[in-house]
Amino acid sequence: MANPSESTKTETIQDIAYKLAEEQLNQLQLENGPRERTIFILGSKGVGKTTVINTFFDRDEAPRPTLALEYSYARKTGAAQKYICHMWELGSLENSQQLSCIPFKNHGIENMACVIMLDLSRPQYLWSDLMAAYEVLRDYSDRQLAHAENSDWIYEKARERIKKEHPDWATLDLMPFPVVIVGGKYDLFINCEPEMKKHICRCLRSMAHLTGAAVLFYSQKLQKLSKTLRDTISHLAFGTPSHPFRIHATDYNDALSIWFGTDTWDKISSMGIQTLQSIEANLAQEIAQERAGGGEQDINPKLPDPAKDAGFRESIIDEMRSQKDEELRGIVRDNMQQLRGKFESVK
Repeated sequence: MANPSESTKTETIQDIAYKLAEEQLNQLQLENGPRERTIFILGSKGVGKTTVINTFFDRDEAPRPTLALEYSYARKTGAAQKYICHMWELGSLENSQQLSCIPFKNHGIENMACVIMLDLSRPQYLWSDLMAAYEVLRDYSDRQLAHAENSDWIYEKARERIKKEHPDWATLDLMPFPVVIVGGKYDLFINCEPEMKKHICRCLRSMAHLTGAAVLFYSQKLQKLSKTLRDTISHLAFGTPSHPFRIHATDYNDALSIWFGTDTWDKISSMGIQTLQSIEANLAQEIAQERAGGGEQDINPKLPDPAKDAGFRESIIDEMRSQKDEELRGIVRDNMQQLRGKFESVK
């Protein structure tokens, strides 16, 4: 007598045909459906992150302070493919752990790319801002990869970005997705002392090389650099242009422009292989570094109330807020009158 469990497992020709048709349909949807990418922009406060996003979206408007985490999206239709880019901007690195996880949780890391923007005009906060951003990205990517079924494939893509035959291959600690380290406010950095520029450039090149990132200097006031960063974001979002970095520049007297996997320890300095600890020590030895958050307090010693900022006006919400404020004032007046009455009765 046949085992019932074996008969239930036997697939009919109809079942096989249905599975094949379903697989072909899924493949067709994958090929013809929209390709989605996520770009997470974070870094020093006041460095120009919102301005960069407005430029990318062709928004002709004055940037307003990013209070927490802001979301935008872009769509592009090619000859045979649709593209969607989810763009997240983190306003501050201070106490940002809960906000920073949102782009990772919503979109995963398979199609993630990150832009770390640092304020070159404030070199004393360079390392604290860089490490705050790096630790956020490393922490959440490690958490996701610990449970990801395709972690090997993700790391293989990271290796392809720097080329497997790279001479420093065994000494690198790669990020699992593309990261571009952007040195902002380059127009102010130009006037710094040559020795200071040398140490900052060495630090950023070392950090980028260690993690498999790219480095680019930027200023909204310099059209050439502004266009390169815009093209870079377009490349991360849609794959075009294919070569956004038109030149390869490593001289600290010039604006750095170093694509993924095109640097080496020997080219960076005579110090050889570097680690996070040695990069920090080398920078601190030449340029005194201050704690994280200090720079943000100096930029905005007293942040304005966003509820009174004309740039954040919302008529319906403002009207409800005004109504609730009036109700609250009425409750306070009533309570004060009751308290006075009780005190007078006691007397």
